[in-house]
Amino acid sequence: MVTDNSNVVSLSKSIPEIWSLLTGKEQELLSDNSRVLGFKKNEVVYKEEEIPQELMCLVKGKVKIYKDGVGGRSQIIRMIRPTQYFGYRAYFAKQPYVTAASAFEPSTICFISMKIIESIVVENPKLGMFFIRELSTDLGIADERVVNLTQKHIRGRLAESLVFLLENYGLEEDGATISIYLSREDLANLSNMTTSNAIRTLSTFVDEHIITLDGRKIKIIDEDKLRKISKIG
Repeated sequence: MVTDNSNVVSLSKSIPEIWSLLTGKEQELLSDNSRVLGFKKNEVVYKEEEIPQELMCLVKGKVKIYKDGVGGRSQIIRMIRPTQYFGYRAYFAKQPYVTAASAFEPSTICFISMKIIESIVVENPKLGMFFIRELSTDLGIADERVVNLTQKHIRGRLAESLVFLLENYGLEEDGATISIYLSREDLANLSNMTTSNAIRTLSTFVDEHIITLDGRKIKIIDEDKLRKISKIG
């Protein structure tokens, strides 16, 4: 990791939602206790069992939150997109990290001391409510994802992952290609299946003219059908 001198951005742009809730004095306090770092592709942001110290906000790039399971197989828990906050739940819970995070592509991340965040929350109820809403939203998404990954068939799980990527990262200029390129292994880890099952199911979607593949690029041909498969599981 390196200090991103070439791509330094002001905190007001790095953490717009939080920044708008702070007083001038609180903004100054955050500025004095923050840093912006650049990460290379696949570089670890934090490891499982580490003690959390900082709030993180993705400024640029993509980050994956994952957990290593049985036999060294990873499960991707979440994909972080720019302006999303992460890494703070464990601090509030007074626990070490139960997941790990790494840069999916070259990324810029803003780090802010959680001790400072905690001290401001005590005095600023607006910031406290912000974190309550963020945690509540994340819990709802996690609950729904647990049900989907355990009850849906392979087709439904893979379709849901493709819809998730589409909604979170959008499409390229052609209006069809998802703007994130996952390896088959990463897509399988996101969908809670083996890599071989992910490959076979992708091929089935190609045969059914739902998607086309070009290496890691996935182009959506029939979004309505993809969403239907995702819903019925």
